[in-house]
Amino acid sequence: MSTKSKTGAPAQKIELFSPTYFAACTLGGIIACGPTHTSVTPLDLVKCRRQVDSSLYKSNAQAFKKIYSAEGLRGVFTGWSPTFVGYAFQGAGKYGFYEVFKYYYGEKMFPNAPKTLVYLGASASAEFLADMALCPWESIKVRMQTTNPPYARTLREGWSKVVEKEGVAGLYKGLYPLWARQIPYTMVKFATFEKAVEMIYKQLGKPKESYNALQQTGVSFLGGYIAGIGCAVISHPADVMVSKLNADRKSGEAAMSAVGRIYKNIGFAGLWNGLPVRIFMIGTLTAFQWLIYDSFKVYCGLPTTGGH
Repeated sequence: MSTKSKTGAPAQKIELFSPTYFAACTLGGIIACGPTHTSVTPLDLVKCRRQVDSSLYKSNAQAFKKIYSAEGLRGVFTGWSPTFVGYAFQGAGKYGFYEVFKYYYGEKMFPNAPKTLVYLGASASAEFLADMALCPWESIKVRMQTTNPPYARTLREGWSKVVEKEGVAGLYKGLYPLWARQIPYTMVKFATFEKAVEMIYKQLGKPKESYNALQQTGVSFLGGYIAGIGCAVISHPADVMVSKLNADRKSGEAAMSAVGRIYKNIGFAGLWNGLPVRIFMIGTLTAFQWLIYDSFKVYCGLPTTGGH
């Protein structure tokens, strides 16, 4: 039987910053991101369609009603399979590489650097790599969600159609705007989370170690929600552009030319279409991701993230 620590967490069996530790964090990222992103597929579907055509639905409630009436429950979850695969890969890179870079930047390369700079640098580096794994699946997801009838009904069909018509390069045509969306998003997500958790414990008036595992993961949930709101706002214009590019970029058109053409059509206000639903979606999503991730770390006998 495993022993318990004073905080109620399993006694630590994995050496901190060992290969096994980073592998556990990578697995935690998969568990945290794949299922959570998939669970909000209906919200993502409505957000993407309203980003591409703001006149398509008068409200989110009307959107769900019309989609369900026309396509049933399957239609409401259009794009769930590339979402699950893509964000499982992205979660592995985002959390796994974040822990690696945070350790090497903060402990090995720049031990005297301000913590916030370490968080920002580590998260940006991790997301840069994670997005390379996400991009093909995101490309298929967006095509499926922004076309009616859907571009494809299954992940396999979507992959085959993109590769047949555009080659493998077609799967990566949204990579630059994806970086533009996800890197600032993740920098805010991780740095804000770390600082929020630090401030929560400061307000509580006792060190993190004096709280049990359930209480610590509760702090992770609250810190994650705070971080998620900031993430949604800072990354929304790029999120709109990713949706537009995948739905409306002409064959052979340069990325920046497409961005310029699309911006001319939608204007600055168009970059903010769908923001309220995205704040709700990303705030909730981020909170649950941190809750799941830190709960998994506790299960493995590891300390929760932040608060030191």
